[in-house]
Amino acid sequence: MEHLRELLASDHRQTLEFFAVNLRDVCDSPVDREELLYNASVLAHYAQTSTQATHEFPTPRNLSDVFDHFVLDTTLRHDGPMMEEAGAQCLLLAGFFERQMRRRHNIRWYAEVGATCFRRAAAREQSSRKARLLETLAASFESWRQRHERLGLTFRDMRYLLAPPPPPAPGGGARSR
Repeated sequence: MEHLRELLASDHRQTLEFFAVNLRDVCDSPVDREELLYNASVLAHYAQTSTQATHEFPTPRNLSDVFDHFVLDTTLRHDGPMMEEAGAQCLLLAGFFERQMRRRHNIRWYAEVGATCFRRAAAREQSSRKARLLETLAASFESWRQRHERLGLTFRDMRYLLAPPPPPAPGGGARSR
């Protein structure tokens, strides 16, 4: 049982590494390491955050949540961290979950919203290094969105990340050792 627990349990570092390796694999050409790690951290963060989280900003269920929280509420436009959060959520939903979202939402429009949010976050960022990263993410938002989409499709094409359990023994009874 302990072996199974080790197999299924993952910490933030392992989750980040999982997404970094897999995201790098779907990139057509070499990408900047900081940009790759930032994008992997977005995916890792939301993979480990519930849609019902109360101790931090919950993972949005769909792009309507992003619209309601960040587009309708115009007071947040001058809040750098909230604009970064909005950009990351647009990247996640319009990218990784693009196939599910496109039935109800205009993905191009949300890509523009995400890029704009990263630009606004960059303009309010105190750290010049992070401001440059956010500005770069804004400029390359569509490229990263497409990479997230490819990664999401890759994962959906994999029927199982873990091998399925073996079928029950003939006769439906427990196996004898």
